[in-house]
Amino acid sequence: MRTRTKMYAAAVGLATTGALVLSSGGATGHGYTDLPLSRQKACQNGTVTNCGNIQWEPQSVEGPKGFPSGGPADGSICNAGLGQFSQLSAPRTPSGAAWPATRVTGGQSYSFRWQFTAMHATTDFKYYITKPGWNQNHNLARSDLNLTPFLTVPYNGQRPPATLSHSGTIPSGLSGRHVIVAVWTVHDTTNAFYACSDVTF
Repeated sequence: MRTRTKMYAAAVGLATTGALVLSSGGATGHGYTDLPLSRQKACQNGTVTNCGNIQWEPQSVEGPKGFPSGGPADGSICNAGLGQFSQLSAPRTPSGAAWPATRVTGGQSYSFRWQFTAMHATTDFKYYITKPGWNQNHNLARSDLNLTPFLTVPYNGQRPPATLSHSGTIPSGLSGRHVIVAVWTVHDTTNAFYACSDVTF
């Protein structure tokens, strides 16, 4: 567990058809993961209902960068500390059901995908996962996570395309339900974007 190797994967950018739009001036940059399905995407596409404002702006889960030493407080990691999106950090959906979970296999390669509505200079992308025996009955806290990312994709200040995919290996030795926390660290602001995806092994 503690010896899980930190991987540095080469990023493979997949631009969607049409012109690549770069943000100009200002600190505008927004995005979310849809592979594996993130909680905000599940709200946006109607898989989960009664989510509030996040259904209209899944790309806006933006909070302080520096996770895990900094960033959103425990209990508000999945909503980046934004009160209007607090339902994303709840252990169950607004209807009381379990969050939809993507089936994954430990030790196998997986293609993680981000969608961007505005592109921003990027430091890196990091992925964290919950530990065996984590507490599924409360809002996610650092104590639930392996705080060494299982995948780190350096981006060296570049701007991503509208759609970006990169491959990494899903950690082995896990079973049942877990949560992956994806963090997109913006290079030239004090913020990062957060996305929590529920998975099942």
